[in-house]
Amino acid sequence: MDLQLAGRCALVTGGTRGIGRAVVEGFLAEGAHVAFCARTEEGVRTTEAELAGGDARVIGTALDVADQAAVPAWVARTAEELGGIDMVVSNVSALAIPDTPENWQTSIEVDLMGTVRLIDAAMPHLEASDAASIVTISSVSGREVDFASGPYGTVKTALLGYTQGLAYQLAGRGIRANSVSPGNTYFTGGVWESIESGDPELFATAMGLNPTGRMGTPAEMAAGVIFLSSPLSSFTTGANLLIDGALTRGIQV
Repeated sequence: MDLQLAGRCALVTGGTRGIGRAVVEGFLAEGAHVAFCARTEEGVRTTEAELAGGDARVIGTALDVADQAAVPAWVARTAEELGGIDMVVSNVSALAIPDTPENWQTSIEVDLMGTVRLIDAAMPHLEASDAASIVTISSVSGREVDFASGPYGTVKTALLGYTQGLAYQLAGRGIRANSVSPGNTYFTGGVWESIESGDPELFATAMGLNPTGRMGTPAEMAAGVIFLSSPLSSFTTGANLLIDGALTRGIQV
């Protein structure tokens, strides 16, 4: 299936590990050029080197999405270097789960305002695209009450509302906006690997809640992101795609 992404340009935050890394790999596999960011210079350089060499370009930048000046500068530089921006994926998260004042502030600045800054900066370039798309990464914790309710879950809920508002506001301008809500996603160095060793009881509970008997992989989550970003999904906007192996029980209406 041709997703019609060859030669298009994607912007991805948090692209060195987990779901973000898989999204970058997915775009490159479809022939799209990708600019990604992450906080650590070493991780960015390593990822860039590992993914370079194909027909599509990949450009990594070290920055903190909570930096109000750095994000717009990165977006402008990327648009100039790649010749435009067609797809934006706001993936980065502070993963600030414990209910503390510091985590509330961090979640708002990174998860929510980092997304708002990214999309605001990208908007002129998306308006110039003939297949503009925004995908925000929320979570099953943004849709129902679970162990991550508090700063993380609440801000993920806010992202869903923000994205659906964008979809309505931007539909007439030819820009689509959708969310993907991953379920528990296991990868080396990820939060669930940490929980597996640090809180085996919580890990066992989480595994027991999923009728598939396993957690998802970054590639499984990224597949939905790539499809929603693609021109093949041209009439899909305002959607929240759950990819959770039937973990959640609620009915979307």
